[in-house]
Amino acid sequence: MKSVLNFFVRYIKHVDKVLPLICIAITVFDIFLVNSMVETGIIDASTARTQRIAAILGISIGFVVSLVDYKFISKYWFTFTPVALILQLLLFVPSMRIEVDDDMAWLRLGRFTLQPSEVLKFVFIITLATHISKLGEKINSLPHLLLVAAHGLLPAALILKQGDAGSALVFLFIFICMLFMGGLSWKYLLAGVAAVPVVAYVAWNYIMQDHHRMRFQVLFDEELQQQEILGIYLQQYKGSIALGSGQLTGLGFESDRLTDTPYLENDFVFSYIGMTLGFIGCVAVVIALTALCLKLLSNASGAPDQLGKLMCVGVFAMVFFHCVINIGMVLSVIPVIGIPLPFISQGGTSMMMTHICMGLVMSVSWHREKVRHMFYTEKD
Repeated sequence: MKSVLNFFVRYIKHVDKVLPLICIAITVFDIFLVNSMVETGIIDASTARTQRIAAILGISIGFVVSLVDYKFISKYWFTFTPVALILQLLLFVPSMRIEVDDDMAWLRLGRFTLQPSEVLKFVFIITLATHISKLGEKINSLPHLLLVAAHGLLPAALILKQGDAGSALVFLFIFICMLFMGGLSWKYLLAGVAAVPVVAYVAWNYIMQDHHRMRFQVLFDEELQQQEILGIYLQQYKGSIALGSGQLTGLGFESDRLTDTPYLENDFVFSYIGMTLGFIGCVAVVIALTALCLKLLSNASGAPDQLGKLMCVGVFAMVFFHCVINIGMVLSVIPVIGIPLPFISQGGTSMMMTHICMGLVMSVSWHREKVRHMFYTEKD
């Protein structure tokens, strides 16, 4: 009993306290938003309850993950990776998936739904960090680099095949950031930059469908915006009106002038913040999310080894990309690709897994100390 007590005393003493405080503060704000959406009829009470349960589960599991040495988690990657892959592959079974507009991103598990790509992001960060850290300088050897590329690109290709282009781009961005942190040679980075126009041309003409291209075109063509104001541009059009209607301080949650916008509770939750809390509310959210991203980078710089750095950078890349793309969608500078705002958009799987990813980062921070930890002993 005394050893357990001493363990938790050391944990409280050395664990990163700022990161969980930021995450919990944003989550509390989200629960407040969700409850207000119930009052205004945007979502029902069961949806709000799911969000609260997901937050509690995510914080709890994230705490447990933070106790376990990240090296131990990395060592036994093969125990949980098959589960994440099987969940993702089950989306190809028509009777088990929920398909919306050719996007089969949600899995039906009895009374519950799950977005497997959110689970796979967590596993992907761990396995790719393990792979790259074991290679060390060998990462610039072409055979090893090709294997890492396969590791990074195959999950993105699988998810793209299932119609979830937004999540596929998240995986790609995580992969690029972790490669950079892994010590990839500048000659490969420059070659990658040089290949961007070719890749963009191929993607635009041979991979993207008509409605994907339309989402880009409508951002820069005012005539097309007028033609699609009740079509593909409707969501961004209404979202822009909602965002601007709050002006400086917002309309409040009980206003009868709230703009009805599709997916206001998830993809366009930033519009709801602007509408109800105004410019001040939006700035506060951006500051909180920026602080979160900077803290993740700080943890990466203070990680004791390459494995820890890569894990922290992977989580940073995921959160940063989600924030930039989601807010960019609302501001109509980026096409709508269905990416949630971390900790704020409605979505139980996203909420839970993002907290669990934070637990992984906390594990890296906590296990910098050379003392006995759960499942691992580091010798002086």
